[in-house]
Formats: sequence, structure tokens, C-alpha cells
Amino acid sequence: MDKIIAVIVSYNRKKLLKEALEHLLHQQNVKFDILIIDNASTDGTKEYIVDYLQKDNILYHNTGANLGGAGGFSLGVKMGVEKGYDYVWIMDDDTMVKENALDELLKAKEILKENFGFLCSDVRWIDGSACAMNVPNIDENWIQDSAYLENGIVKVKQCSFVSCFIPSRVVKKVGLPIKEFFIWGDDAEYTKRISLQYPCYFVARSKVIHKMLSNTPTDIVAESSDRLFRYNYAYRNMYYVKKLEGGKLNMLLFYYRTFLEIVRILKSKGKGKGKKIRILCKSMHQRKKFHPEIEYIE
Repeated sequence: MDKIIAVIVSYNRKKLLKEALEHLLHQQNVKFDILIIDNASTDGTKEYIVDYLQKDNILYHNTGANLGGAGGFSLGVKMGVEKGYDYVWIMDDDTMVKENALDELLKAKEILKENFGFLCSDVRWIDGSACAMNVPNIDENWIQDSAYLENGIVKVKQCSFVSCFIPSRVVKKVGLPIKEFFIWGDDAEYTKRISLQYPCYFVARSKVIHKMLSNTPTDIVAESSDRLFRYNYAYRNMYYVKKLEGGKLNMLLFYYRTFLEIVRILKSKGKGKGKKIRILCKSMHQRKKFHPEIEYIE
């Protein structure tokens, strides 16, 4: 029997984490373990979920420092593989999996005869609509695998880390997510890296809810001041991802879109325009010296 571990990265969201654990514990027809990567939460997370930590199938690891989502996922995937699990199933602490989410991923695994780099679920917002932050990128050559459509399986080339199912053999081949991303774009880079070497698929019958506050894409123009810190990494990381994709036109489009962001900030009516532009420019400047190395599991 395959050994599977679900990896949840959490930081100061103990109530959401508890709810996410409840959903995981109600999965049907499957047996798996759970690894909680706590990014050194200061809200009493461990004490709040102490009853869950008594269960044999739940593991807990405190990182000792906030490694960001990227660092947390990199560490969680590494721990899962090194502990001998065959598959790692990764997600945020606000991911509420439906009762058959993992079962449907495993059914797809059998249909595909295990020939895949990753499988991703259909991520919905709390009102049932598609979650704008978690729509996978369809592979241009999806038609080559159209025989799988009747099973709700579509070939993709990128997805988010909200319910992403990855074989350990693939992790050993392509390496770990880049922890230096800290936050933003780590999932895009990693899943793209995988799909360059393996066929990857979206599984429509595997459904999860991403319990975000709103279902709108991130936008520095409309972002509140307490969330602006994330953009210190955004453009640096996005540049890295676009550079990975290659092509002069692709890079020119990236620069053009970044320029348009500055124009939109200047034309906006909100406060903090100068701060937003400074953060954007700082993030772009950092791209020049951002050369992280991919870590591999020996």
C-alpha cells in the first residue's frame, strides 16, 4: 500500500488550521498521515490543536522561525520524502478538502498508471465559484491526452500548492521547492519545473475549498497597507519564473506589465502610492542578485 502524507503549512491561523485538520480527518476510503509545518506561530497554535497531536497519524514540526510559505513547503516536502512516504499532498492551512478529495486523486493515479509529475484538485471558493488564485494553467498540448477527459482529467503545466499531489520519486528527480522565494510564486516555479519533465494533470472530481477572505486576484493597487509586505518578494520571484519560461517576448511582456502596474498605482485614488511604487521598484531591483540554488534530496 502506498504511504501518503498530507503536508499543511501554517502561520498564526490556528482556527483555520483546526478546521482544515477536521476536513482531512474525514477523508473517505483512504489511509494517510498528516504533517503540520508550523512557521513559528505566535498565536498559541500548538496548544490550540494539542488534542489532534495525540493522534498517531498526525505529526507536528515547529520551524523555529517564519520561513514563509515557500520555506515551509520546501521543508515539509523534504521531511515527507525523507521519512519514506511515496506521495506528498501539500496544501495551505485554509484548505478545506472535500470528503473524497484524496480518493479521487488516487483514482486518477490508477487511470494514469502513475505516469505523472503532479495531480491538482479543483479549487473552489466558499461560494462554490472557481478560486481565482488557484486556477491551473492548461497545457497547450492537452488534446494529446483528451482520452482522459471523460474521467475529468486534463493535462496542465502549472498549479498552486492548494491540494497538489506529488510522487516522492519526482521530488527526488527535480529537487525541492525554492525556499528562498519565501512567499509568492514558489508554487508556479515548482510545478512548472515538474511539468517540464513529466506530464501533469488537473483532476476535476477532486474538490477542495480555499477559505480565503475574498475571491479576487492579488493586486498591489488595491492591496491594504498591512498586506503590502508580500510584494517585497512578488516581482523578484515573478521575474525568476518568467526567466525560467524563457523567450525575449515573454520577458518584454513581463517588463511591460510591471510598467503598467506603476501607471495604475499613479492613477489610483487610494493612499500610499509612493510606498507601493517603492516596494515594487525594490522587488524588481532584487531580481539582479536573486540566484537561488535548487536543493536536492540525496
